[in-house]
Amino acid sequence: MSSQQDPFEYALKSNDAWANYKGHQNPTFFPKLAEGQSPSILWLGCSDSRVPETTLLGLQPGDVFTHRNIANILSPTDLSFLSVIEYAVSHIKVQHIVLCGHTGCGGCLGALSDSRIGGVLDAWLTPLKAVRAANEEELKAIVDEKERAGRLAVLNVQRGVEVLMSTWVVEEAVRERGLKIHGVLYDIGIGKIRDLGFGNGEGKGVHQTAEVEGELVKGNHGELVFVGGGASMAIR
Repeated sequence: MSSQQDPFEYALKSNDAWANYKGHQNPTFFPKLAEGQSPSILWLGCSDSRVPETTLLGLQPGDVFTHRNIANILSPTDLSFLSVIEYAVSHIKVQHIVLCGHTGCGGCLGALSDSRIGGVLDAWLTPLKAVRAANEEELKAIVDEKERAGRLAVLNVQRGVEVLMSTWVVEEAVRERGLKIHGVLYDIGIGKIRDLGFGNGEGKGVHQTAEVEGELVKGNHGELVFVGGGASMAIR
């Protein structure tokens, strides 16, 4: 995109090119999407523009049901979060819930500050500040600010998984059909997801691989598959 080009106009042209390419690559792709959705993964993440779940997982539209907010905070009184959980678990019947924090999170840096951010953000970050207060001694012992924010991001995921596991609709799905909960951290600096071992996913990693020939990714659409000892990329 040139410096003179309007970002929205560029985005529309890019969408047109993408849609034409996908339709040419697989003529049934969009018609099948139009019939409905049956994703196996619910992704709970941060609104940060650097953490686009479908892209970093190497998946396709229709593969991941998503809820994102500032600093991936899960509150048991947040109706938006609760409605997404209920729809994904009770109606779509996802097989996995992935709660993802990330490095370089502005929300974590804000929660570590003793200054007000202003507006509604101070209220929104209250649960994250509570996590900070509960782990004050450990966090204060970390000298580097980025490392401290990274540790808070991990603790925030841990707390979020606790909220998830105590939500009735999730409790029921875990008990009745083996729904798996995964707490993970995305490292923006290297593009990799690390399984933190929180939840009931038995510490199985969430990762992806893709075969590349030349400069083009060949084949059909990739899908992240959870089997046995971990996750792998399958072609469908």
